[in-house]
Amino acid sequence: MKKILIASLILIAFVSCTKDFEGTNQNPNQISDQLLKQDFNLVGSPFSGMLYNLFGGQVEEDLCYDSWMGYMNTPTDFVVNRNNTTYFITWNNYWGRIYNNVMSPSKQVIRLASENNLPLFATWAKLIRVLGVSKLTAVHGPVIYSNYGATTSQIDYDLEPSLYNTFFLQLDSIQSDFAANKTYTGFAKFDPSYKGSIPAWMKVVNSLRLRLAIRLSKVAPSIAKAQGEKAMSDPAGLITANSDNFWVSLNGNIMPLAQICFQWDDTRMGGVMESFFIGMKDNRISKFYSPISDATLYADHPSDPYKGIRNGAYLKPGKERTTYSKASNDFNNAQTRRAFTASEVAFLKAEAALRGWAGAGDAKTNYENGVKLSFADWGAGGVDAYLADATSTPIAYVDPKDSRNNFTPLSTITVAWSDADNNELKLEKIITQKYFNTFTNALEAWVDHRRTGYPKIPSVAKNDSDATWGSIEVGQYIKRMPFITAERTGNTAAVAAAVGKMGGPDNIATRLWFDTGVASNF
Repeated sequence: MKKILIASLILIAFVSCTKDFEGTNQNPNQISDQLLKQDFNLVGSPFSGMLYNLFGGQVEEDLCYDSWMGYMNTPTDFVVNRNNTTYFITWNNYWGRIYNNVMSPSKQVIRLASENNLPLFATWAKLIRVLGVSKLTAVHGPVIYSNYGATTSQIDYDLEPSLYNTFFLQLDSIQSDFAANKTYTGFAKFDPSYKGSIPAWMKVVNSLRLRLAIRLSKVAPSIAKAQGEKAMSDPAGLITANSDNFWVSLNGNIMPLAQICFQWDDTRMGGVMESFFIGMKDNRISKFYSPISDATLYADHPSDPYKGIRNGAYLKPGKERTTYSKASNDFNNAQTRRAFTASEVAFLKAEAALRGWAGAGDAKTNYENGVKLSFADWGAGGVDAYLADATSTPIAYVDPKDSRNNFTPLSTITVAWSDADNNELKLEKIITQKYFNTFTNALEAWVDHRRTGYPKIPSVAKNDSDATWGSIEVGQYIKRMPFITAERTGNTAAVAAAVGKMGGPDNIATRLWFDTGVASNF
């Protein structure tokens, strides 16, 4: 907690010291705009930063989605063990990250691209906008998009149905621009992901369209089917091989997971993943987490030296859980992180096949391909035996420090595919494997959990939700994040108008549009 407060004070100090910065602190030796125009530097230089900020840090990732979905959890009793992880909202940062570090610089890029006759840079910036805001809306629901940059006192929000329609229309335009300029090389020096390859970015466009289509498959099935089939039939293709994977550069920064775990000592393996990975004999466990030496902590499975912390756990002051499993040391040396993988696309296609979408192929083939791609991507072995396992199931979780955190697994699935299973069980297997693969990209897992109910994971052990931010019933799960205080107080009428169309108050219990609340997925 101290680290968060220090960071906040540093940010406040920085903001307060930057008034009239340009006029009083101009560096006479800095690069001029004329020099920046050479080799497209003026429009190209912001892209690596925009891509990096598609993701979050400690608050957005570890103290929200990672914990809620059981990938990681804090061993530290932040704010007396009453915070985001236990459903009492204490930090809410992602809104500012997207608007300050994606939408704002992309606005400048689009303007400069127009002024300097570099239209494809504007196209690329618009794609990154869709990537960013499609994540932001999955957190809050309505967001400012079409009206971003307005100078009026009230800036209206895009409601989710119109927002997704805008995304799809913009992806149409983006793909058309890219298709007409496949050999363009102007992005190369600014593109840490694909070295300026337009065909590679066209695969990202199609894969993103498929992701968003699947997201809407229950709430708007006709639109979802049309958009999903468009994605799968586009001649540019999808991300289907690990060599196509969309990696984002860390720009010399430490992987947030490594920083939180090793530098700050503030996160450990999730108990949910211990239950799944130990029980289902999943070799990816060693690629995600570090083994421990204290055998008393894993006495319930003595051959597997890992121990996680329950999501929303009861925690006492002190360091009693810092000896639980850390993240894998490999994350300390990471220079990039996964944004979109071939494995995710395979699981998207597997679900599309269950829903009868044209071009999706066979559900079993896609499912097994997704698992194989994931094992290969993470460098794990034994995938063939894993896929054939029709007996291993998740195990009960035991917390040797506090039995209130213990849980019996809600899921009894195995890995092996069976054509005799009904579609719900098949979907549970698909989404659970997709969940395993999206480690370090937990927002997508949170989306899937809200819209499908899968993977079946325990609710938080300690539920501190109340009328302050919305009450979550015992055994239920957080649905969204509230709008930030600056919007509530500075854009009040627009927030009220958006909330009026959401179907519930501005709190953590109100479902987003894609989260229908209907138990059946078919």
